[in-house]
Amino acid sequence: MADLDEFREMFFVECDELQEVLASGLREMEQPGFEKETVHAVFRAVHSIKGGAAAFGLSDLVKFAHRFETVLDLIRSDRMDMSAQVMALFHRCSDCLADLITSARAGGDADLGLIDGLLAELDALIETDDTIGEVIEFTPLTLDFEQALPWAAPACLQVRITPLSELYRSGNDPAALLTALRKLGSTEVRLEVDDVPPLDAWDAERPGLSWNIQILGDVAEAQVLSVFEFVEDCCVLSISTLSGETQDAPPALLDPEPRETRMPDMVMVSQPPEAEVQPAATSPRPVQSAADTSAAAPTIRVGLERVDRLMNMIGELVIKEAMLSQVIQTAGLHEAPDVVAGLDSIRQLAGEIQESVMAIRAQPLKLVFQRMHRILREAADATGKPVRLVTIGEQTEVDKTMIERLIDPLTHMIRNSVDHGLEDSVTRQRLGKPLEGVITLSAAHRSGRVQIEVSDDGGGINRTRVRQIAEERGLIAPGANLGPAEIDQLLFLPGFSSKQEVSALSGRGVGLDVVRREIMALGGRVMIQSAEGEGTTFSIALPLTLAVLEGMLIQLGDQTMVLPITAVQETLQPNRAMLHGIGEGTKLLANRGELIPIIDLCCTFGLAPCEKSAESGVLIVVETDSRRRAAFRVDAIFDQRQVVIKSLEQNYGRVPGVSAATILGDGQIALIIDPEEIVLSLSNEQGRLMAAMASNG
Repeated sequence: MADLDEFREMFFVECDELQEVLASGLREMEQPGFEKETVHAVFRAVHSIKGGAAAFGLSDLVKFAHRFETVLDLIRSDRMDMSAQVMALFHRCSDCLADLITSARAGGDADLGLIDGLLAELDALIETDDTIGEVIEFTPLTLDFEQALPWAAPACLQVRITPLSELYRSGNDPAALLTALRKLGSTEVRLEVDDVPPLDAWDAERPGLSWNIQILGDVAEAQVLSVFEFVEDCCVLSISTLSGETQDAPPALLDPEPRETRMPDMVMVSQPPEAEVQPAATSPRPVQSAADTSAAAPTIRVGLERVDRLMNMIGELVIKEAMLSQVIQTAGLHEAPDVVAGLDSIRQLAGEIQESVMAIRAQPLKLVFQRMHRILREAADATGKPVRLVTIGEQTEVDKTMIERLIDPLTHMIRNSVDHGLEDSVTRQRLGKPLEGVITLSAAHRSGRVQIEVSDDGGGINRTRVRQIAEERGLIAPGANLGPAEIDQLLFLPGFSSKQEVSALSGRGVGLDVVRREIMALGGRVMIQSAEGEGTTFSIALPLTLAVLEGMLIQLGDQTMVLPITAVQETLQPNRAMLHGIGEGTKLLANRGELIPIIDLCCTFGLAPCEKSAESGVLIVVETDSRRRAAFRVDAIFDQRQVVIKSLEQNYGRVPGVSAATILGDGQIALIIDPEEIVLSLSNEQGRLMAAMASNG
């Protein structure tokens, strides 16, 4: 039973990969001039899912996949033209297939009403093709040798097929292949069992069965190869051309009492040794050999919990290395060359191990992005808006633990862009925009972080309307002094919704607040950029890993804190000529022709009075994910090192301006600063000041 469960889980893992092939193939088929191989790939994906499902008795999945592949076969055989309606049906069938797989995996029930409706649409397409008859049932195949067959004719092909274990595991049946070969011409089949071990030594990975088939008639090798097109990666196939004059079969080949060896769903004839016929030209075509298999990079599936445990151990190694460094410093051995060299080697090795494990955990965002196509289609159908999704950077890799947790936030953002961001067709036509709206989902690595953006070409944020709704719902005080960026942030408040009526997509006040909460739980942040009439962009900035980061240790009063090195642009000791005052207590740094606001971190965190001169400390110029720049004043810089990230919210609570915590080498806890939040708070304060000055002026 344990082995069966393992095989079942392997099937569902393969289904995930096949669904990815199916989804990407269907999107390629939407493009004009798509290649025929794309249709073949889509057909093979559905066929493989059906075959595996049959092996586990998943009848609903088999039934639906069979009908789906039947229509796909009409397309790939040029018996049906591709149209927008057929393409839309294929997308819905792909979604339904995914639902059936999910239901089968969880042991639940699928939506039978939806399935029956799609089956009816597929049947309607099948009935339009006259060449499609009733479903072919596999029956036992008995070969009759009472008639003398021409043997070794000039156009006689000899085919040998040895199925590998993958062929049976995927649900394919050799009987179906032999039946297909019979349609090419008269056949002579012999089952070879010499390589089949005794039952007590039988190994499922080495089935051992082989079939020798001779096909008489004018049959091309390409016709034979087409029969094995969908199993070419899970069998060994060779084809030989035999020479000789056309003649009756030798008496040795005519067995008056053929002996039958029954296999599952088929009957094969055990034939006496073949006559001595010399092959004139032999052209073996091994589809998969040991050499071919070894050429592919070997892989192994490992449970994620094992990788997580390894990552935690590496985090502890980083902490122990920091403690060792602290002990060496305390003991006065930090100047000993051998000690320093050994410590550097340990630090370098720990970093390499950490990078290797991070590479193991890294997964491309392609699977998440592909799911968003379905979310977009459902949202477009619900709103009646024609929308197209463009994806960029699907191969951008993120930590495996982030993959599943990104689905809900991106789902809310896609739905929000369709429902709130894009105008309806009438409005877009009046504004001179294309009737079809465009939503762009992109991902890229930037400054040591992963940046994911959801952009639309809609009307942008109506900030006047947003403010009015927030006041009506009591989310802000009437007449509150808010800048544009602060008004945009109101969209993330719990309970905020611009919809007056509840629909399938929105109106319940649950949406972007979930996005912010989920992203912040991943150590990231969400930002908004919007231009009226041009559209809105939601940006998600995520760390590359949730375990370790490179940080700069700084001193603020009597506290040691950590500043992420990815945000640091440069450090400098300013002189008086570089400092400029503006307003009351506001200082600016003149650096390379740019005026950068100075933020005293000691004052920000309440660790010292806000009276220190910027000249008395060190300035660290930082740039945030939103491209804002600021200069942080700190008392001193200690070191730069890797630190292990520990969630502060889960263990204590949220602290403004702090993203997480870590453990230093001496066992003390240090807070990890969130530069984005600190700089954003300064920008909001400046925005309120400018708004107040404008109203007074």
